[in-house]
Amino acid sequence: MEFLVKITIAVAFLLSFQTAKAQQDFNAVMTAFEKSYTYEKQNDFNKAIQELKNVYSDDSYEISLRLGWLDYLQGNFTESASHYRHAVELKPYSEEAKMGLVLPLSASGKWDEVVSLYNKILDNNPKNTKVNYRMGLIYYNRKQYEKAFPYFKTVVDLYPFDYDGLLMLAWTHLNLGQTREAKVLFQKCLLFKPGDPSASDGLSRIP
Repeated sequence: MEFLVKITIAVAFLLSFQTAKAQQDFNAVMTAFEKSYTYEKQNDFNKAIQELKNVYSDDSYEISLRLGWLDYLQGNFTESASHYRHAVELKPYSEEAKMGLVLPLSASGKWDEVVSLYNKILDNNPKNTKVNYRMGLIYYNRKQYEKAFPYFKTVVDLYPFDYDGLLMLAWTHLNLGQTREAKVLFQKCLLFKPGDPSASDGLSRIP
């Protein structure tokens, strides 16, 4: 019986120690995050990054995500992409990590990788309007209007009176020679934003 009591006391002491250590570690991480936000507001990204590196843990999604953002702000696109990729590895279904990774990739002109990343998001969430809109823009700017069309249409189907979606779908219709559809959408844009120069320009191109 005495032996069991000693074992129980030892286990209780160990658990208490581990709990205290975990709380201490959390407090250190929380303080590092707090300081990093302060330094970010001061545009001192080096110090903001260093605060998080001081408490870095390879299994921390939150630290990897924030380091990705801070390195992006600092213009360290390679490092930023590395941190965001690690965040994606830790949370494979995370849209925020993938959307974060888009930042350094697009800043580096790696548009094919951006498209691949957007497709992964849409595979899991095909109705993501932000990604659909951006995919539409990528193909529109490449003058691949037929590819751009379904992405803008998805946005307008979900948000029928959204100015950005309406405008880009209208221009896509126009570039595909579908003037009747384009006219209707340009007119809706003018209901949303009377006198809008882009919608007015589009209408002026329709006989």
